[in-house]
Amino acid sequence: MSYSELCIEERATIQVSLEQGLSIRKVADLLERSPSTISREVRRNRSSDG
Repeated sequence: MSYSELCIEERATIQVSLEQGLSIRKVADLLERSPSTISREVRRNRSSDG
C-alpha cells in the first residue's frame, strides 16, 4: 500500500468544497482520494470552536 500526503492545494480544495456544502464523499471523488482520508484530514484540522 502506498502513502501520499495531501498537498496544500488539496487541503485548500477540501476547505472550499466543504464550505460550499459538498459532502466528504463528493470531495473525495473530486480529489480521487478515499473518503476516510478526507474525513481524517478534516477531523485532524478542526478548530476547537467547530
